[in-house]
Amino acid sequence: MTTTKTRRPARRTPEERRAQAEALHEQLTAQVATLAESENWKAWLRFAGTVRRRSFSNQMLILAQGGTHCLGYRQWEALGRHVVKGAKSIKIFGYSTKRIVEKDETTGEETTSSRVIYPVLSVFDVRDTDGDPLPQQPATYLEGDDVDGLFDQLEQFITARGWDVALEDIEQDGLNGYTDGATRQIRVDAKMSPAMRVKTLLHEIGHALLHFEDGATREHRGLIETEAESTAYAAGALLGLDTSSWSIGYVAGWSNADVDLIRSTAGNVLRAVNTIADALLGDEDDAAA
Repeated sequence: MTTTKTRRPARRTPEERRAQAEALHEQLTAQVATLAESENWKAWLRFAGTVRRRSFSNQMLILAQGGTHCLGYRQWEALGRHVVKGAKSIKIFGYSTKRIVEKDETTGEETTSSRVIYPVLSVFDVRDTDGDPLPQQPATYLEGDDVDGLFDQLEQFITARGWDVALEDIEQDGLNGYTDGATRQIRVDAKMSPAMRVKTLLHEIGHALLHFEDGATREHRGLIETEAESTAYAAGALLGLDTSSWSIGYVAGWSNADVDLIRSTAGNVLRAVNTIADALLGDEDDAAA
């Protein structure tokens, strides 16, 4: 995990902040493009794609049996790992079809049909395997403190716009926060580090400003997640929080490392970033210049 501390940024005029925000968005785009060319990213996509092909019911079965990333015996071998002796398997359902041929005793004609069957399969959790190291996940959680009290400042900012913000224990695996446009609620997982809470709140504020205000449009999920996390990255940098260890991999994943798609979000992202920066930093840079 990456240890991150918030720090007050150097004083700048609002115009200088806007220019920096543009540069940060282009920097994020370039970093995603570089990541997409790395062998680790390609290996991670292959691994994650294999794991994520599970149906929702099988994912729930795996979680109920204490599993995380589970594959079959031969799938682990193909990744250069082997199941340790004595490991307990996790049971899930497979899917296949069985061909059935029926013959009409009167006419002698044969008809063919198929029947779906759901055999019980054995898979093994990554914790019960040894061997080659798995590719490193490209998005890693931030660790560290919120020394400048950014979470409280951001909460006050978005609350003034009619949103309710709270920390809660979010049990859904992989969900760090969420924004409910119908109830105008933003929730952030309380179990994360203070720095990660700030980053997540910035992400959710990006959703609130761009995807739930009057006249906002919500395109496909990949686009809106790219916009929200790009907002967190650039706004975080302006406020003194480096979110790159999480944001670059996250944006790469949701945008499918499509540089053109990321660049197309610049207008929306910069609008949200400047709204946040102006509210929290205001004209204090002018007064101190």
